[in-house]
Amino acid sequence: MKILFVFLASLICQIAWAKTYIRADAYVEVKSGKTIGNAIIVVEDGRIESTKGNLNDAGPDDEVIDLAGKTLMPGLFDMHVHLIGNKLLKGAARVQESDQLALLAGVENARKLLMAGVTTVRSLGSSSYGDIALRDGIRAGYVIGPRVFASGPALGITGGHCDNNWMPRERDIRNAGVANGPWEVAAKVRENIKFGSDVIKFCATGGVMSKGTKVGVQQYTLEEMQTLVSEAHRRGLIVAAHAHGTSGIKDAIRAGVDSVEHASYIDDEGIQLAVENGTYLSMDIYVTEYILGQGIADGIPEENIAKERTVGKIQRSNFTKAVEAGVKMVMGTDAGVYPGFADSPKQLSRMVKFGMTPAQALQAATINAATLLKKQDEMGSLEEGKLADIIAVAGNPLEDISLLEDVTFVMKEGRVYKR
Repeated sequence: MKILFVFLASLICQIAWAKTYIRADAYVEVKSGKTIGNAIIVVEDGRIESTKGNLNDAGPDDEVIDLAGKTLMPGLFDMHVHLIGNKLLKGAARVQESDQLALLAGVENARKLLMAGVTTVRSLGSSSYGDIALRDGIRAGYVIGPRVFASGPALGITGGHCDNNWMPRERDIRNAGVANGPWEVAAKVRENIKFGSDVIKFCATGGVMSKGTKVGVQQYTLEEMQTLVSEAHRRGLIVAAHAHGTSGIKDAIRAGVDSVEHASYIDDEGIQLAVENGTYLSMDIYVTEYILGQGIADGIPEENIAKERTVGKIQRSNFTKAVEAGVKMVMGTDAGVYPGFADSPKQLSRMVKFGMTPAQALQAATINAATLLKKQDEMGSLEEGKLADIIAVAGNPLEDISLLEDVTFVMKEGRVYKR
């Protein structure tokens, strides 16, 4: 028995101390927006031990991964996705999808995101708590996917963008996050926290993909928003506000939200408020191409496509203004509105097209996102002690950001998922 114990202890010690050396042409230091040549990153126990490794130090049990011709960078963050559900379903099939089947579809959606180099996501709204179950399944190792910060049901007013307005009165179905008035809103925040939400998401205005809502019209009042944000912040959660319309954007910022999603009709005052309050904008400027190009074929109603025709161009123009004003930005794609989760990194080239430098776009998708999540000490850059979320592309993404549309290597917390 003693001999067996010594053998097992020795084996465990060897496994615990085994390291991985990743050699590449360079890595991107995202904080400075520069590349560092001749990269050798050492990973141990799921974290980065060193960014200045020496292969001569590698032991017989260590692994060396040679990525010649590649550039390393931190795993990407997509800060606005909808993981749950089969996004290819059309018409009645969408209504008939059960929560259980939607969750199983979410497993595949999560896998596609990770294989595309997205190692962390914010899941902002599911009809029930499926995104929380998926998060827990990924953490437990049951399924493969990115690290998930889940909201559960998004909060909204009766008949608003975050409600279900597709059914007639005799089949009245309302979404789980519907709450009206400050006290109902506070209770719903508490309920979401009870069932495991990492972040609170609410609808401040109408939206493109809902029935019967006007995109620019404010839905929650300032008082309701203030109560919601106060309750969430008191419990240590960040808050994301879906807001297309000008007044809803500004009241959400005044209420203290951490990020505004879409921000399509933000005006100069709203931009200045965002700068003064340190509010992040997550503007999904890629999804317009899907809705206008493929939406009809995929069964999106004309009402919703017509909204996007109006919103998309204005949103992109205001994205440029916000970048020029120095607003804090993160990458959020609204993946799930479009079914191609693997296309998430295409957002980066559009961010560059409409005003960012490649370095700014990479910062939005890495260190900025980690900072919004209050996890900048754990992830978001390739630094000693941080989680080993590492991806690789052929060439230099600071010269051609579209290279990130073809990620060839994915590591999350020290485990290789794609090589």
